[in-house]
Amino acid sequence: MTETVSERNRRALELFAPLASTYDRYAALLSFGQDPRWRRFLVSRIQAEPGETVLDVATGTAAVAIELARRYGCSVVGVDQSPEMLATGRRRIELAGVADRIELREARAESLPVEDGSFDALTFTYLLRYVDEPGATLREFARVVRPGGRLASLEFGLPPNPVARAAWALYVRAGLPVLGRAISPGWRDVGRFLEPSIRSFYERYPLERVLELWHAAGVEDVQARRLSLGGGVVIWGRRGD
Repeated sequence: MTETVSERNRRALELFAPLASTYDRYAALLSFGQDPRWRRFLVSRIQAEPGETVLDVATGTAAVAIELARRYGCSVVGVDQSPEMLATGRRRIELAGVADRIELREARAESLPVEDGSFDALTFTYLLRYVDEPGATLREFARVVRPGGRLASLEFGLPPNPVARAAWALYVRAGLPVLGRAISPGWRDVGRFLEPSIRSFYERYPLERVLELWHAAGVEDVQARRLSLGGGVVIWGRRGD
């Protein structure tokens, strides 16, 4: 890639690229099975048709892309900035038997190398904390979706209930780093990173502000659902005409 990579992008690459081969297994384990459930709910918001094409941004190891292709029989283009994640994704796609419907490309979310209105729908997962300008990135996503097309995202959240927030904080501050250390140094670093990363993002962009950015990007009928007491948040809507 020739574009300048921001510090947030670079940090994401440093943390997650070395974990590509184990990412899906331990993301499910460390989330107590919630991560796969959240991704399935994300995919359910898209409601694609067999003849449509969906763009999956920050596709990583292609978990959402595979679920889209399996559930709807649609075509999927997955993009990610990590060659390591994409390599693992291609292996998973072959094993899933959906290689005829999914194409993976290396690209940055902030500057997608596709024409306006190229896709019928778009998904993205755990991304906005890693871009410098979430609003501009959302506008870029709306640009590449046809009018009336669907957009949906999954992000980590902060539980709004004080008791749930305290339990969440205890796990991500103490439990997650300990469990990560038992797996590998790389997962230990992820465990240490996630709590301040999630908390600082929502200090700057509380959920209400994120929804405003979706509307400002030209997305209509925007809805949000907190999952697992608010540990995950799925947002979806449709591009305006």
